[in-house]
Amino acid sequence: MIAEPGADAEFTALTDKISRERGFGCASYKEKCLRRRIAVRMRATGVHTYQQYADVLDRDTREYERLLDALTINVTKLFRNWETYDTVGRTVIPMLWARPEHEINVWSAGCSSGEEPYSLAVLFHRHAEQVGELHRLKRVRIVGTDIDRESLAAAERGVFSEAAFTDTPSEIRARYFSDAVPAVVDPVVRSIVSFERRDLLSDGPPAGPLHLITCRNVIIYFDRATQERLFERFHDLLRPGGFLVLGKVETLLGRARTLFASIRGRERIFARA
Repeated sequence: MIAEPGADAEFTALTDKISRERGFGCASYKEKCLRRRIAVRMRATGVHTYQQYADVLDRDTREYERLLDALTINVTKLFRNWETYDTVGRTVIPMLWARPEHEINVWSAGCSSGEEPYSLAVLFHRHAEQVGELHRLKRVRIVGTDIDRESLAAAERGVFSEAAFTDTPSEIRARYFSDAVPAVVDPVVRSIVSFERRDLLSDGPPAGPLHLITCRNVIIYFDRATQERLFERFHDLLRPGGFLVLGKVETLLGRARTLFASIRGRERIFARA
């Protein structure tokens, strides 16, 4: 479909157009991923060349939103890879809770439709309840960010289908979400979570010194240079002793290996050195 003369030049022109008109940093993404996801939208719109698809984008602004949704990876669920959340709940959160600061600031970068920040909020609430300090929960501030407006709108609603709970322990499902289908997150958990539209590559971080950054299953889609740049940025944003949690198939690269100490290598949990 795309192996015609001039296809590479058309692809470059298309990605330049997307970056210029929508501020989406195509140059920082792995080309193979971009081509695969653009091809999905080309098939959906019935066109066969990158130039034809560029013409579709000029005619239909809604297609731009569908394309950006395809380019931003929005496949997630609550407590995805439970063993990672379990480890965070038993190790990272007690250490953060014991700190004397008046605020605990958490950034869930690339949060999609909110599953990750809500999962973290549940872990903080469980710990506060276990140590008899629910009155201190209000010092926790969890901000989820994403570039996709539709995903963020869904995150704000805090409503999840049963498919989102396949990794969630039954006692957490019963305690923190309504019995209805779809289920609504508990208002107490919702109260410490907020959402902001931010581009991970070009926008600044949420306000406040950060104690924990989670960026799971996002970094892998960027090229190596961008990954290394993001790791160094995360280091600079974290307070001394702050934590970084990555996805199961992601790992630190380059100079970042000297900037973080591994806390739980299997679960990709690191502490700022």
